[in-house]
Amino acid sequence: MHIILVSDRLATARTITITARHLVLAVVGFVLTVLAVSSLFSYVTVRHAAEVRLPFLQSLLMSVREQETQKTQDFMRENLNAMAVRLGQMQAQLMRLDTLGERLGQLSGIKMLDSSKPADKSGQGGPLIAPTKPLTAEDLQRQLDQLSRQLESKTDYLGLIESELMDERVKRNQLPTALPVEAQWNASGFGWRIDPFTGEQAMHEGIDFIAETGTPIVAAAAGIVVTSERHPQYGNLIEIDHGNDLITRYAHASKLLVKQGALVKRGQKIAEVGSTGRSTGPHLHFEVRFKGAAQNPNRFLQNAQQQKLASARRK
Repeated sequence: MHIILVSDRLATARTITITARHLVLAVVGFVLTVLAVSSLFSYVTVRHAAEVRLPFLQSLLMSVREQETQKTQDFMRENLNAMAVRLGQMQAQLMRLDTLGERLGQLSGIKMLDSSKPADKSGQGGPLIAPTKPLTAEDLQRQLDQLSRQLESKTDYLGLIESELMDERVKRNQLPTALPVEAQWNASGFGWRIDPFTGEQAMHEGIDFIAETGTPIVAAAAGIVVTSERHPQYGNLIEIDHGNDLITRYAHASKLLVKQGALVKRGQKIAEVGSTGRSTGPHLHFEVRFKGAAQNPNRFLQNAQQQKLASARRK
């Protein structure tokens, strides 16, 4: 493209040639100018707005942070209060457990160690004076640690009582104190008496339960069957070893229901009443022997009879 310039100052006309390159440079320059002006305008506008709104935004952010902090503190305080209430309940339960442990200790003969007792078991009380001082997390942790130590000590103490009572129960189960037959017995049958066959005075080493043939015979205590066989004098005979050199004998049975080597429980049926062997009629001949020597079964069975009568009265 050609542009002709005509002027009074010029002696001759001048011609300017504009090429495509000139047009591109002009457009680029115009665009850059517009961008520069726009950027400058935006910067000035944003800066001005920031100067106006920044205090408001800061105040809003501070308010939100304070609210969140307050919510967090309230939540923690509620949890601490709930844990403190629960801690008080657990301490009250521990006190009741301590009282129960002392009673069991008196029954078992085991005294509580001084270290296992709470530091102060005296009565406490009084009016509530506000404001109260809330527990801190550190206070709560110390209380929990103390409670944990008390529970460990109490657990050991009650475990010792349990072991002692278990041993006592085992020993009691090994003593022939259960009635072998639900029937009356001749309390004076142990010792010297007139023999029913010879009419002469002879030693009777047990007691006799008079019962019908077929009446169940049960083990007077737990133990192991060491004899279950026919005997010329005792007839059908069962012997049970209860440990500690203690043996019970059940003689004249009509039927034997356990075999040698069997483990029997206290009160388990082992035979039925009969009149086998040297017998004048159906009955159970019951003996208790310690280290081979005959013992008076009344010493063991009278307690069982008293418990049976007391149970019948309660019913």
